[in-house]
Amino acid sequence: MWVITLYSNEKTSMFEFDTEKEAREAFKNMKGYKILSEIIYFNDHCFTSAAV
Repeated sequence: MWVITLYSNEKTSMFEFDTEKEAREAFKNMKGYKILSEIIYFNDHCFTSAAV
């Protein structure tokens, strides 16, 4: 998951995106101070161990 945090006109907003591509498209069109973050959950399937 990708999140953009936008600080503009004394207001804070957060926007969630499923893909990096759509997040970067939105990011370049936003005005104000902005942060693009990738959110990784450690319980996602890519972090689970096959060995028990």
